[in-house]
Amino acid sequence: MNNGQAQALDLDAAFRESQIGEVLDGLERDLIGLEPVKSRIRDIAALLLVDKLRASLGLSTGAPSLHMSFTGNPGTGKTTVALRMAEILHRLGYVRKGHLVSVTRDDLVGQYIGHTAPKTKEVLKRAMGGVLFIDEAYYLYRPENERDYGQEAIEILLQVMENQREDLVVIFAGYKDRMDTFFRSNPGMSSRVAHHIDFPDYTPAELHSIAALMLQQMHYRLNQQSDEALLEYIERRIQQPHFANARSVRNALDRARLRQASRLFERRGGLISKEDLMTIEAADIRASRVFANDRNESK
Repeated sequence: MNNGQAQALDLDAAFRESQIGEVLDGLERDLIGLEPVKSRIRDIAALLLVDKLRASLGLSTGAPSLHMSFTGNPGTGKTTVALRMAEILHRLGYVRKGHLVSVTRDDLVGQYIGHTAPKTKEVLKRAMGGVLFIDEAYYLYRPENERDYGQEAIEILLQVMENQREDLVVIFAGYKDRMDTFFRSNPGMSSRVAHHIDFPDYTPAELHSIAALMLQQMHYRLNQQSDEALLEYIERRIQQPHFANARSVRNALDRARLRQASRLFERRGGLISKEDLMTIEAADIRASRVFANDRNESK
């Protein structure tokens, strides 16, 4: 047997031992759509597992760069995927704890001289051993304001991303166009981010499926009329301003639940069945302002 065969490793065994399959299966099961994103996460997980195996045979090329950029519109699952990424990194031994610390500019940047450094360092201290998720990261950089302290936070982040990259992974998130500008304006930051993942908007059919899953988890149900009303709501809401994908759908369901509760309350004095308590009626959805034009036209 030659030396290469003697050092052969069982990839399947390594995959099972790492338990990252559970996380990847969970992503596939719990996240509707996002196929390009899930594919990239599987690719990154495969790369990291293979790198671990290479290192065990003395083939290490140095610690891989793990900092990432997640771009896309609100409500496309960036925070959820970041949580799963933290789990994968922890199970493969790339971070000690596997927790996620989610912050925005306000958590990092101070309001006066000498305030930013301690704020940023405190956040980094909490995130050490895990993943730091910076949402709307482009707000850290405000070149139009000479007295802004965001650049100080960026410089501290850059230093830690380089010098302590074996104990912290940073994920920057936000709208794609603004993130592109942010990285162009901060080339030192861009050079340290190895993985750029774009999160596409959900289709109406995917949002409809997401809504059904949300309702199931909350023990609500739709009848045929309310199901049709929900799909119509989604198709209309997508065309309106400030649409936030799954987040907007969740907000719509919360308002429908509120209307359902009000409708049932108006019926007090009679008996209410379990079916009544679980069912969202079409009227609970069509009372939304999204259908306001229909109501005005019918008057």
